[in-house]
Amino acid sequence: MMYFAIKCALSGFLIALVSEVAKRSPALGALIVSLPLVSILAMIWLWRDTGDSARMASHVEATFWYVIPSLPMFLLMPALLRHGVGFWTSLAAGCALTIVLYALTVMIAAKFGIRL
Repeated sequence: MMYFAIKCALSGFLIALVSEVAKRSPALGALIVSLPLVSILAMIWLWRDTGDSARMASHVEATFWYVIPSLPMFLLMPALLRHGVGFWTSLAAGCALTIVLYALTVMIAAKFGIRL
């Protein structure tokens, strides 16, 4: 249980740190959040928990394929916000777009023999 609490605290600390940095410098906050810190932490936790190379390889490869369809959200949201759409609506639209693109990615990847 203590290990789980440490994982939660460290992961949560990174998110809180980014939000505080972004208040002072949006560009620096964006730079930090663009680093694959959460992915790296997840890989460390998964490796420590399982030590399974095949599982890790599958996880890292799937992460790569899921990052690609998430990127358009980071173009849609600022465009909507700059055109007067509210934050929550912009966020919802970005999330909806990402979900649709995730589904398309899974279907297209399957046609090439990539199982996500």
